[in-house]
Amino acid sequence: MGLFTKDIATFEDLFVHGLQDIYYAENQILKALPKLIEAATNPQLKRGLKDHLKETEEHVSRLEQIFEMREEKPKGTKCPGILGLISEGDEITGNVSDKKVLDAAIIGSAQAVEHYEITHYGSLIAWAREIGRGDFAAILQENLDEELAADAKLTDLAESRVNKQASGRTSRQGAKKRTAKKTARKAA
Repeated sequence: MGLFTKDIATFEDLFVHGLQDIYYAENQILKALPKLIEAATNPQLKRGLKDHLKETEEHVSRLEQIFEMREEKPKGTKCPGILGLISEGDEITGNVSDKKVLDAAIIGSAQAVEHYEITHYGSLIAWAREIGRGDFAAILQENLDEELAADAKLTDLAESRVNKQASGRTSRQGAKKRTAKKTARKAA
């Protein structure tokens, strides 16, 4: 089934296609995360990716629950979007030799995937409500909430530590610069 083909004749067909798309995406992410976990050097990043791997397994389980509620066998539809994001992430992380910069690249790649998932879950929730399936929307909301939390954790880790380490700045250097600026202002 392709997007905007005759296979999608109704709004509910669109919902099912989206459900199959995100199911495929989550399964591809399950395959990709272990490689990122292995490549990460920052202990907090490694731990966060391991935690998200467990959450992703739960996301797949929740999606399977929706398929079961629809009395359908869980089925994915090939999703070029997620494949492109994963491929791009592999390419970028494969070209980085500095381990600290690699951690920043991993976070950027992981956030691109998170944003893809966030967008899809948001649409699916709206569509589920429109077709009168608040029960589906509630299940999908659980996945969305976890994706939003994962994205926020990645942002926090990037901004508080990883990006500084990758750029060669440390928290101590940032504090010295701020102190120097304050001293210069007082002298002026």
